[in-house]
Amino acid sequence: MKIGILSTSQEVYSTQSLQRCGLARGHQIELIDYKQCSLIMEQGRAEMYYKDFPLSHLDAVIPRISTNFTLMGAAVLTQLRLMKVFSTVRPEALLLVRDKLRCLQRLQEIELDVPQTAYVGEGQPIGPLISMVGGLPVVIKLLESTHGLGVILSESYRNAESTIEAFHRLNERVIMQEFIREARGADIRAFVVNGKVIASMKRQARDGEFRSNLHRGASAEQERLTPQEDHVARTAAKAVGLDVAGVDILRSERGPLIMEVNASPGLEGIENTTQIDVAGKIFDFVEKKVLALKNGSLKKKLVV
Repeated sequence: MKIGILSTSQEVYSTQSLQRCGLARGHQIELIDYKQCSLIMEQGRAEMYYKDFPLSHLDAVIPRISTNFTLMGAAVLTQLRLMKVFSTVRPEALLLVRDKLRCLQRLQEIELDVPQTAYVGEGQPIGPLISMVGGLPVVIKLLESTHGLGVILSESYRNAESTIEAFHRLNERVIMQEFIREARGADIRAFVVNGKVIASMKRQARDGEFRSNLHRGASAEQERLTPQEDHVARTAAKAVGLDVAGVDILRSERGPLIMEVNASPGLEGIENTTQIDVAGKIFDFVEKKVLALKNGSLKKKLVV
């Protein structure tokens, strides 16, 4: 198969792991920096070019869309759909999960539990909102952040107020969430592919830090999910429309709480921690999906 990996950085582990896996399986793998793509639209025709080379020959793409280029990534995925190229990520799902507030609202719609959350509008009194999310300390988050950036633990009213005011002056949208003490700086990353949890790990923040991102020095170990956690992870991925997702879960006294759903979860931490070939699981899904789509098209032609 001819499979494109959409990535702005071809040197990162995730991109290289997918490339190695695809080549080992005999696929033709193309690394495509989607920022450099040209989209052509006219009546009855949709095309896309990468550095003047057409991409209409692709069977499928595996997107690794950076947070900084979400809108461009979504446009590229929409164009590929018009071209009948299969993608492991739908543009609507990408846009949904990149907006933390909309994603949490979607999870609430299907009654999945999330931390108590308040959207903080400009000029809103902070005190009542702090009480509504369980009191101090509170976690303050930018709606479009990643790798723990733009996530701050505020232990006083004054600190929370000044932090939110600073974000608002930068025209950033902000949410405030309860701090789950019993999690003790740990969370669970469940990697979901095609409706199944294929790998999971527990991430533990380093001393003096509450964020459990591996990029911020957290440690990780393989972790077996409870049946409830497995169900929550699979349901969350399905609810936001992701076939490949990283679902982050906090263990609380009232059960598993979904902290975030990721459309481009990193492979390095999960593969090194669990020794599971996550890239291989992704290619298993892509191969089956493309073959099914081709067989479906052939059957339609035979019927016609």
